Amino acid sequence: MDARELLAIAEAVADDAEAMFLAGVGADPAALKNPGDFATEVDLAIEAYLRQALTQLTGIPVLGEESGGVLDHHAVWVVDPIDGTANYAAGNPMCSILIALLVEDQPVVALTSIPLFNRRLTAYTGSPVMVNGQPVPPLAEVDPLNAQIGFSSIASQVRSTFPSLLRQGLLAELSATYLRPRITGSVGIDLAFTAQGIFGGAVSFSPHVWDNAAGVMLMRAAGGVVTDTEGNEWTPASIGVVAGTPRAHEAIMSTMDRILSS
Repeated sequence: MDARELLAIAEAVADDAEAMFLAGVGADPAALKNPGDFATEVDLAIEAYLRQALTQLTGIPVLGEESGGVLDHHAVWVVDPIDGTANYAAGNPMCSILIALLVEDQPVVALTSIPLFNRRLTAYTGSPVMVNGQPVPPLAEVDPLNAQIGFSSIASQVRSTFPSLLRQGLLAELSATYLRPRITGSVGIDLAFTAQGIFGGAVSFSPHVWDNAAGVMLMRAAGGVVTDTEGNEWTPASIGVVAGTPRAHEAIMSTMDRILSS
């Protein structure tokens, strides 16, 4: 099967996952993973469904946030059943389902579904970004008077490469540029909004492949600039993502470099 066929399978599987997602909005925390980080029963159920369906229909293994798996360097689906679980549990619409197929450690298929916005972004190798099945134009520089960027989160887990104080300093410095940071609480939302041109750029501090892979593919399909936080090509081992238009990416990277070197 080629990338287009595999995306069609992912979309068919996502139909049922979205129904599960919508039926469970506001679900209570069910499993504490780390301080301040939890999963709901809906996270667990959606991932179990995605794992079973994608493996059965494609023969390709699945690596997921909730139940793990192996990062097969030949081919692997990576899924985050609910990106932005805290938002989901609170009824905040800034949450999404993330599905990506990696081949030789690079995404070739991406699906970011934002069910509470009735919006699904998709891409495969060689395609443009599609929103609800319709192609969208390549990225253009945004109006400097309204150049928003997604900032992921200012709270960090213990022993994070980007601790909370560093993030707060970076947030303050970015706010002093022409960019206007917005904290959504969802990496998937940030990268999807950037791929659509709603945001001019985005910063992900997540080291997890399931948070970043779909958005990286969408950004590449949109013609944006996307790297890891050191300015190198993104890989599954990368810690974080910086993405955006050329101007926004440069502004984020230069500000980050200044903060990290001080």
